[in-house]
Amino acid sequence: MDKPKPEDLPADPMDRLIAIMAWLRHPERGCPWDREQNFASIAPYTIEEAYEVADAIDRRDMADLREELGDLLLQVVYHARMAEEEGAFAFRDVASAISHKMIARHPHVFGSESVPDAATQTTAWEATKAAERAGKAKPDDSVLDGVALALPALLRAEKLQKRAARVGFDWGAPGPVIDKIEEEIGEVRAEIAAGAPADRLTDEVGDVLFAVANLARHLSIDPEAALRATNEKFTRRFRHVERALKAQGRSPEAASLEEMEALWVEAKQAEKR
Repeated sequence: MDKPKPEDLPADPMDRLIAIMAWLRHPERGCPWDREQNFASIAPYTIEEAYEVADAIDRRDMADLREELGDLLLQVVYHARMAEEEGAFAFRDVASAISHKMIARHPHVFGSESVPDAATQTTAWEATKAAERAGKAKPDDSVLDGVALALPALLRAEKLQKRAARVGFDWGAPGPVIDKIEEEIGEVRAEIAAGAPADRLTDEVGDVLFAVANLARHLSIDPEAALRATNEKFTRRFRHVERALKAQGRSPEAASLEEMEALWVEAKQAEKR
């Protein structure tokens, strides 16, 4: 069998990408690396590409976003191709299923219903999803089923809390959540004072983080986005500390904590100007 030539591939971009992936996975003439992959080995790349899309969005880099969206689309095509090889489904089945779902969940666009604003649509969306899950329910199902284990921990915490809130397991305001955070911090202090082992401290710190994610949810703040922004803020300010010390011919290792803290405050004040 001859090798494929680029000019022989379909002209339509989507068909072309599907054909490229089929060739990459060809058992005889494909790429050795691509042939060896499976769903589990590719999954980490899928997650990584999704984060790179989010990063391009945060940086508002449209050229990079176009490229990263292509990388993410490749992941979808890759998984679909492997499923097709197993006789499970193909890419077009994936596209068909999501199209059907979008039409069903937007009756105000594709039907006779109407919604006045985005908040009302969000409520309707969640109600539709709940009805879909109820239709598939089994006797031992939980309201928490379907919250993926592979999600980032803060995002999964928020989603678990939202699911529990649907059945009334929730505080009605941020105040009690703040009280809970303070309670959890008190428990961390107590464990430290008692010389608790690492597993106990891990458990208590996890409780603090879970409660903080709950506070973010009550304030309509995305905890993942908030932490990403703080990570970037920390990076900016620490780099200011490094640059300032370098201008003095010094390194952070040679500076005292007090000196670095003063430069940190300087960086904070500069951002407020």
